[in-house]
Amino acid sequence: MTTPAIDLKDVSLRLGEGPSSVHVLKGVSLSVERGKSTAIVGPSGSGKSTLLMVIAGLERVDGGSVRIAGERIDQLTEDAIAAFRGRMIGIVFQSFHLIPNMTALENVAVPLELAGHPEPFGVAEKELEAVGLKERLTHYPGELSGGEQQRVAIARALAPEPAIMIADEPTGNLDQATGRQISDLLFSTARERGTTLVLVTHDPTLASRCDRQVAMRSGRIETAPEAVVAG
Repeated sequence: MTTPAIDLKDVSLRLGEGPSSVHVLKGVSLSVERGKSTAIVGPSGSGKSTLLMVIAGLERVDGGSVRIAGERIDQLTEDAIAAFRGRMIGIVFQSFHLIPNMTALENVAVPLELAGHPEPFGVAEKELEAVGLKERLTHYPGELSGGEQQRVAIARALAPEPAIMIADEPTGNLDQATGRQISDLLFSTARERGTTLVLVTHDPTLASRCDRQVAMRSGRIETAPEAVVAG
């Protein structure tokens, strides 16, 4: 039996301390098959983005287990999680998170350089060309459109050749036509590379393109078919 790309069992997480703490995830269990795409849907505040952060190792769980590509990352040190994430997980955010005083090429290459990659700029150039930005290598984020900035962010996420790509509202800041282009890019590259794709979205059209939809509400995964359709 193939090991799942993502395997969460009875995961719980509170954010904040004392009386103001919020129980964000409540006994969440989720298994994602390698090479498949999954959309996490549900109302705002249901825990969707926090679940993505747990998968990425950016939030520590209070209980349960988080196994990514066969590794129990909830048992790793912060440094070990960071190293694991750099190798295995690509992350795309709604707001791009590009460094404004670095060119597109530098934004993609610098994380590779910091990770000790032998040819960071060569790989960065290849990835930017793959997302249609061959002519924009030396442009700064402020000189790029929103769609182009998201393409740079996708190239940066893909550059280490991660087994898993997670995306939090990847088309949320884009107009409909540009959002469609970005979603086409995400799905085509994931399919070509056999990458497991997990995304959070409020867009039912984007969610419907995934192999599977998982609906969340109030920190729990819902299993009712109508909840998935309604997401």
